[in-house]
Amino acid sequence: MKAIRYDDGPETLHLAEVPDPEPGPGEVVIDVAATAVNRADLLQTKGLYPPPPGASDILGLECSGRISAVGEGVEGPAAGDEVCALLAGGGYAEKVAVPVGQVMPVPEGVSLTEAASLPEVACTVWSNLAMTGGLGSGVLAATARWGETELGAPRVLIHGGAGGIGSHAIQVCRALGARVATTAGGPEKVQRCRDLGADLAIDYRSEDFVEKVTDWTSGDERGRGVDLVLDVMGAKYLERNVASLAPDGRVVVIGLQGGVKGELNLGALLPRRGGILATNLRARPVDGPGGKAGICSEVVERVWPMVAAGDVTTMVSREMPLADAAEALALLGSGDSYGKILLTVS
Repeated sequence: MKAIRYDDGPETLHLAEVPDPEPGPGEVVIDVAATAVNRADLLQTKGLYPPPPGASDILGLECSGRISAVGEGVEGPAAGDEVCALLAGGGYAEKVAVPVGQVMPVPEGVSLTEAASLPEVACTVWSNLAMTGGLGSGVLAATARWGETELGAPRVLIHGGAGGIGSHAIQVCRALGARVATTAGGPEKVQRCRDLGADLAIDYRSEDFVEKVTDWTSGDERGRGVDLVLDVMGAKYLERNVASLAPDGRVVVIGLQGGVKGELNLGALLPRRGGILATNLRARPVDGPGGKAGICSEVVERVWPMVAAGDVTTMVSREMPLADAAEALALLGSGDSYGKILLTVS
């Protein structure tokens, strides 16, 4: 089969012939229709985000396509089924082998190609906002705060609202009844966030998000600040994220675009009874507590109905052929894109 390989850096991406994958026990092989470009792919080409042990070193963390082969012990999915899948690697290729627990049906109303834009963002957003952050469950940590209580709608701050993760997260938050603040770079991206349903869209290039969030929540009886922060920046925003928290709020760090080492003022965190968590999706086990199979199952149960109802859209900004993977990664790295960039394979 053909797959994208690289030598040293994203500019060296090229098509190459590689062996076809074979399904192992509990796996299926998918003939890939499309895959999506993610920042993790860019980091991997720079040697900063290697695949977990045993995973394919081919780029690509999600795909859509048709099952062409089924491994021993697989029940349910069959050859010919149209599916999408969460991957640990291997999506930038004509075929990929994937554990069956990470294979999901294509949501109703979504084309096979568009479905490639959903697995990574949907699993990342749901696992962090809902399963880790407590959004939609009526609880934050062990304290009853959200849902049908006198405390009202939860307030969430999402950084990078115009990107693939952020644009999906805004919509999921709104579908769960949360009030949403988000950051984005420049007037055009800020307006896109508003169009997606953000109550407050902040231009981080010219505005201070702590001041904006404080003003936005100043009339709330719970006190100033947000209940949950979904952060892709890491160290750069650590102190300011804490300053944005309401009592019992928490910060969930899912990216390190702003650095890996920051200073944490526990004196600011303690009176807020706040929490800071950092999570990773790619390196999780397939099965067991916190495993990717369980996350995929929840996404199908909880998020796919939102997609079918039109409350959450795919937000695809551009489709490009697989051979143009280097150009697609350059576009992602430039910061000029929004939503998801797809690479079409077949």
